[in-house]
Amino acid sequence: MESNTLNNTFWHRLIPDLEVNRFGVISIVILLVGCMGGIAVGLGAIDYLWQLIAVVIPTMLTLSLLLAVAPIHQIMTMMAIALIIDIILIIANLIA
Repeated sequence: MESNTLNNTFWHRLIPDLEVNRFGVISIVILLVGCMGGIAVGLGAIDYLWQLIAVVIPTMLTLSLLLAVAPIHQIMTMMAIALIIDIILIIANLIA
């Protein structure tokens, strides 16, 4: 019953073999979230406390979910949130 519910999540409909390719997904998530967070901090988030907090909290939550071997849909959702925040702050700091 539970696996049926997990297979109906957004991420499993978008990419059906996420759980099968878990180790590959984990390496991509670490690379994307780590690099984008570093770029966001390097481009100006280090100067403002609220920007630094906005980058660090979702990034660390994503990495903590990876370490805790959380369900892959939770990891992917948190990764998407972290990347969206990083991209917004990168664009905002490049424009300013």
